Amino acid sequence: MTAAPDFTSASRLAAEVRAGELSPREAVEAALRRIEAVQGDLNCFTLVDAERALAAADAVAPAQDRPFAGVPMALKDLGPFAEGLRLTFGSELTGDFVPPFDDFMVARLRRAGFVFVGRTNTPEFGIFPVTEPRRFGPTRNPWDTDRTPGGSSGGSAAAVASGAVPVSHANDGGGSIRVPAACCGLVGLKPTRGRVSYGPVQGESFLTNEGVVTRTVADTAALLDVIAGYEPGDATWAPPPAAPFAASVGRDPGALRIGLALNPPLDFAPDPVSVAAVEETGRLLESLGHAVDPFTAPWDAPELEAHFITLWAFLSGMAAQGLGRLVGREASAENVEGVTWWLIERARATSALELGAAMSGIQAFSRGLVTALAPHDAVLTLTLGCRPLRIGEIQPDGPDPEAEFRKSYPMAAYTAVANATGLPAISLPVGIGEDGLPLAAQLVGRPAGEEDLIALAAQVEAARPWVDARPAVFAG
Repeated sequence: MTAAPDFTSASRLAAEVRAGELSPREAVEAALRRIEAVQGDLNCFTLVDAERALAAADAVAPAQDRPFAGVPMALKDLGPFAEGLRLTFGSELTGDFVPPFDDFMVARLRRAGFVFVGRTNTPEFGIFPVTEPRRFGPTRNPWDTDRTPGGSSGGSAAAVASGAVPVSHANDGGGSIRVPAACCGLVGLKPTRGRVSYGPVQGESFLTNEGVVTRTVADTAALLDVIAGYEPGDATWAPPPAAPFAASVGRDPGALRIGLALNPPLDFAPDPVSVAAVEETGRLLESLGHAVDPFTAPWDAPELEAHFITLWAFLSGMAAQGLGRLVGREASAENVEGVTWWLIERARATSALELGAAMSGIQAFSRGLVTALAPHDAVLTLTLGCRPLRIGEIQPDGPDPEAEFRKSYPMAAYTAVANATGLPAISLPVGIGEDGLPLAAQLVGRPAGEEDLIALAAQVEAARPWVDARPAVFAG
């Protein structure tokens, strides 16, 4: 048996384990060595659970119903309960809370055979599109360690991009899967609202979605097959696909009508390098037989910003309250960061009527926008409105919390639209800029349209393969 090669996809690694070319222990040992090799430069993990991971690997029995038996995987330190694996939400508030059971999604991952090697870094409560929590310090981009890997799934993206693990859990309330995927040269799919259950701990979420970051469209599709689906008690759920999502990889999507929307949803000038990369992606899609239709998307709604802040404050306040009850302490200006405290106080001052108005306002905006996008099979746009920020450009404990919060807009404005509407959206690597950082483009699909979105993304990947691109920091 041999050690797993660099940048092996999760699907290929699983196949090697099934074929007996690699044991689950060897696969996990290799991941632990790689984590050790990059952690000092990147600070992508908040916890490495080597002893339990090796024990789990030894207990894995490859079987037909365990498609990823023995494959190492990381969980983001935000959101999913995993029995025995410390969960902090990137905050000093939580202390060393250890969940006593698995969320539904984590249980699905375990049944599929994944072995969890640890938790990846995240901004406190996932608030920022950069990953620089006070408690654990900044995670750095493996392409340029002076830059952010994005957020809030920045630790996950840095871990996968550097080759430490083949896949990592991520979640997305305003771009937190797609932004770090764009910063680190990865594939990041935000599924349709309701595609992945939040049970049994959390109720339905208006903005956030669970998913993964990977190096290939095939891995993203295969992982979606694992984590998607109704669970008992779910109030709403996305309709199941006609076939497994993995079957869409390699399928001819046909000749599609693709809208090209470059105008920003908020008032800022998008980065010209990123605009040029998306325009070039549009030309690639035309060469593949698609009709690309430049248009001005009607997503510049001034009232949407206030509604989004109200909902973001509500989510932060709920997280702080729920975690505080679990660990037996209340959030305060001392145990949470300045911007977090600003949002918590805002949530406490918001009436139920104001929250209801924000939710209704976003839904009204979404209905209009989804209707306006309906003539297109997919919409091509920027993922990031700027290049990845330098470490320290956003200060979670800065003197003006609202100003720090607004600094995130160019990073997340294009992605947050898909959270508001609930539409599926995927960020794809489309090249490397002259600054040595990845370039990305976002494709937004039809409602519950992951199958066609995956087929289109896989076609782009086949035409412009990116999987072998090596960052400056990689576990080789």
